[in-house]
Amino acid sequence: MKIGIAGLGTIGRVVARHLIEKEEALVLDCVAAGDADKARAYLAAAGWDVPVVSIAEMARRADVIVDCAPSATFRTIGEAVADHGRILVTVSGAALLAADDLVARVATGGGRIILATGALLGLDAVRAAALGTIHSVTMITRKPPKSLVKAEHVVRNAIDLTALPAPLRIFEGSAREGALAFPANVNVAAALGLAGVGPDRTRLEIWADPALERNTHFITVDADSARFELRIENVPTDENPGTGRITALSVIAALRALVTPLHVGT
Repeated sequence: MKIGIAGLGTIGRVVARHLIEKEEALVLDCVAAGDADKARAYLAAAGWDVPVVSIAEMARRADVIVDCAPSATFRTIGEAVADHGRILVTVSGAALLAADDLVARVATGGGRIILATGALLGLDAVRAAALGTIHSVTMITRKPPKSLVKAEHVVRNAIDLTALPAPLRIFEGSAREGALAFPANVNVAAALGLAGVGPDRTRLEIWADPALERNTHFITVDADSARFELRIENVPTDENPGTGRITALSVIAALRALVTPLHVGT
């Protein structure tokens, strides 16, 4: 299966290295990047003979496109996937909410969109519970201030996160509102909303917590089939404190599920 990676940043580089060094049934066919010259230099330094192409060319070449690009590029990637009937693997849940019309367009062209779990856990249980009746879903996200200082909501509202003496709640609302306010920071909330009762009924709080070193998500689901609580503490990447190391691994796991003879989980 030929894989194309759109975006060769923190997540894209991990996925690329894994495909090249550890996979046989998944082949890295090409890469697309906002800075093509920088991408070519990185690939050459790594000793990888992988062409850098446009998004349109990638959609013509690859069976699967992995979206590791900034959220502003999501629609362009999604439209290319739709036009060529490809599979799109992404963690950009917030961007998907803002472009949900793409789902129908991709389906019409015979393609698929797979929203990888990213930095979240327990979506199997949430999806299962959603087949019955879910009464409520709440999510409390706590992150170190350094993971939030560049967030659009924080910058736009001039929220000072320097030298916080105590945890500060910087957002409370629905998962959809949170995804719009923090498009690069709470893709997990969008994924949770899509898996369960919808992004408008999923409640979200975001806190900047100076006592934390890891991005933490605490989820409570109350349903007619079960009541469960989920908690995950994600180790941040060195390159981008807002991105957990497990995010790239969740993308790789989603790719493996496309070719493995044994698939565990829904």
